[in-house]
Amino acid sequence: MSKSNLVTDAAAEFKGRATNKQKVQALLHKYPWVSSAVVLVFALFIFSFGNENFLTPNNLSLILQQTAVIGAIAAGQTLIILTAGIDLSCGAIAIFASMVMAKTAFVNGWPAWAAFMLGIAVGTGAGAFNGWLITKVNLPPFIVTLGTFNVFSALTLFYATGRTIMDKELEPFFLYLGNPIPLGEFKITYGVLLVIVMYLILAFSLRYTGWGRHVYAVGDDIEAARLAGIQVKRVLMSVYVTAGFIFAVTSWVIIGRVAAASPNSGSNLNLDSITAVVIGGTSLFGGRGAIFGSLIGAVIVGVFRNGLTLAGVDLYYQTFAVGVLIIAAVSIDQWIRKAGV
Repeated sequence: MSKSNLVTDAAAEFKGRATNKQKVQALLHKYPWVSSAVVLVFALFIFSFGNENFLTPNNLSLILQQTAVIGAIAAGQTLIILTAGIDLSCGAIAIFASMVMAKTAFVNGWPAWAAFMLGIAVGTGAGAFNGWLITKVNLPPFIVTLGTFNVFSALTLFYATGRTIMDKELEPFFLYLGNPIPLGEFKITYGVLLVIVMYLILAFSLRYTGWGRHVYAVGDDIEAARLAGIQVKRVLMSVYVTAGFIFAVTSWVIIGRVAAASPNSGSNLNLDSITAVVIGGTSLFGGRGAIFGSLIGAVIVGVFRNGLTLAGVDLYYQTFAVGVLIIAAVSIDQWIRKAGV
């Protein structure tokens, strides 16, 4: 028997001896969204026993509407975290873009479509600015986005002058995504549908395009990606620009959801989006994760907060529960990563 055959047989024998723990670890390493899906099913099961109104069509509709905004922000955040980066300015970008859209139309008298396009351009430009500081000035993503979070927040307050633009002052176009589509007792808004379409497009791009493979490669090992001929800085720049565009589109979802454009809304969107991404199985170290895992993570956050609210749990304890979820998700990620070593 040849040496290669002996090695193959030994590997097969070793694989057959893998413990159940190692098999689970390997499964979660290959399919990181599985753990979040299990948590979601478990949460739905538990909360359904805690309150009879939890699984009603009206309440499930409310959960989806509440998580649409977090899910949209988490989509852009996922792209960045897949490259081993992070964006603390995502919520500030979305709110800034929403105020540009609303105020340009209401105060300056621009047509709704023109104000919308300006808001999209502002959000995309903000993402490009983050990308430029990271790729050209070579600053760490955490420091850059921590700084631009304050910059964009200040610009929002300065531009909006602290004024909230209410639904009666907004063009119907900006409120469109908040309109519900009745499906019996269940209702789904156009905003939720837009977020789902967004995830489908991103899932296809990450799985079936060269750009998506490069995103994973850069996050997995940036030096190896560079040696393989991948233009790392160009990939990183494209990721931050795309994320900025997604955050700008999210601003439209936000206006439709709350039926207003307020400079004070969305203060926790950055942390909520990171929570959704981490709970959804995307590794904070980059290179591993699935885009739909972040959508599941956003729904998990919404389910926990809604279920705890129905149970009469104080807001402080709800925040505590989400914090425990984050710590547990990161701990599981660390354990799963050992399967790839």
